[in-house]
Amino acid sequence: MAHRLEKDVSYLVEKIMDDYKRGRDIDVVENYIHPNKDVIIKIIMQIRNIIFPGYFENENYRIYTVRNNLSMQLEDVLYNLSEQIAIVLKFLPEYEKKCEKVLLLEGEKRSLQFLEKLTDIRELIQTDLQAAYDGDPAAFNKPEIIFSYPGLFAIMVNRIAHELHLLGVPIIPRIMTEYAHTKTGIDIHPGATIGEYFFIDHGTGIVVGETAEIGNNVKIYQGVTIGALSTREGQKLHGKKRHPTIEDNVTIYAGASILGGETVIGHDSVIGANAFITSSIPCNARVSIKN
Repeated sequence: MAHRLEKDVSYLVEKIMDDYKRGRDIDVVENYIHPNKDVIIKIIMQIRNIIFPGYFENENYRIYTVRNNLSMQLEDVLYNLSEQIAIVLKFLPEYEKKCEKVLLLEGEKRSLQFLEKLTDIRELIQTDLQAAYDGDPAAFNKPEIIFSYPGLFAIMVNRIAHELHLLGVPIIPRIMTEYAHTKTGIDIHPGATIGEYFFIDHGTGIVVGETAEIGNNVKIYQGVTIGALSTREGQKLHGKKRHPTIEDNVTIYAGASILGGETVIGHDSVIGANAFITSSIPCNARVSIKN
């Protein structure tokens, strides 16, 4: 019995090894030319600890002063993020043939540039936290929002990923936001530009596309899509404005779809539940679906 199983496994090994030789995208076998998703998730959690220093325990540290704890976490993030950025830079044409030393130096440079932005990110997240508390009468207090609201977590990850996106870091920002997507059901592309006091209520099923622009004091409910009209042209649309602009003080209720790069929702407008919008809406408008 054991001999037969060994023979069967040996046959399968050879068959799959032959399949690896076909030269497809899925056949790449080098272990260290791609980013490590687990490390990137760890980076998110460490940055979360830095953003909210008094809320989440870090089991890796036993130093109970804020300064020392912060120093150790920043060193960890800098080391791991620099290494991961160095790996993904090889996917950019200008870095494809650069040596490892150059890639690591550039990874460290961009990591430091990102970490310089942490105080700005924290300031934005404070506005998002305030918007969630002001906008949700069911919120008991702000710690409840920090610990449990999926919308705030998704926004936090997006704000982290967006800064890396602005620094020209490929792949990693998308890994970050897709991790938040799997955890919350909220899909926000790291390229989307989002103003302060952004509130996602409930959140499940929300989609915000890459070229969307969202102003200040915007509130959106579950099932909202801020998306493209069509992606049939595929990569030909890369870099083009495909997603709507949402101006300040707009509320978008559950299930609404707002589509198209030329679509602008004017400030202080309210978009009712299940509305399907493909053209611009003026300021101070009220849009609803008649039964």
